[in-house]
Amino acid sequence: MDSSERRQAILEVLGSRGEIIKGSDLAAMFNVSRQVIVQDIALLRARGKDIFATPRGYTVMMENSGKDIQKTIVTRHFEERDIEEELNIIVDNGGTIQDVIVEHPVYGEIRGNLMISTRHDVSEFMAKLESEKAEPLCSLTEGIHLHTLKVPDEKAYKRIVLELERKGYLPASD
Repeated sequence: MDSSERRQAILEVLGSRGEIIKGSDLAAMFNVSRQVIVQDIALLRARGKDIFATPRGYTVMMENSGKDIQKTIVTRHFEERDIEEELNIIVDNGGTIQDVIVEHPVYGEIRGNLMISTRHDVSEFMAKLESEKAEPLCSLTEGIHLHTLKVPDEKAYKRIVLELERKGYLPASD
């Protein structure tokens, strides 16, 4: 299989599964190094393919079936340990955290694709933050950040907002 055939096959695998696949798993599938997969993904993205890198691997955005709605919410926390509670509140109330966004004074908008929809995903994200000794993006903005959420309905979104507010994760509105 040549490189262009492999790239097409990567697109088919990502598109057909609709789930997140680790670069190392793709590398094993195609009997190449992970670095080759990283390069293939970069080339596919440069050609306009909507491939997202998340902390757990690669995925393509599936078309919305029309049932779920997308909302953006602004949250704030002061302690790194609060990240896990905030994310669990969202997933426990039916939300998927698609990304985290911060507004940086020099770089403008910085976005990290997350695709977190279960407590297991939250645990994996927190473990990766710790194992990589990575600073969360919100550390750049005194804890203020945005999340794009996918929720099944307005009731789920309202539950999320109420619980985040109750726990003090919503910044005071002026």
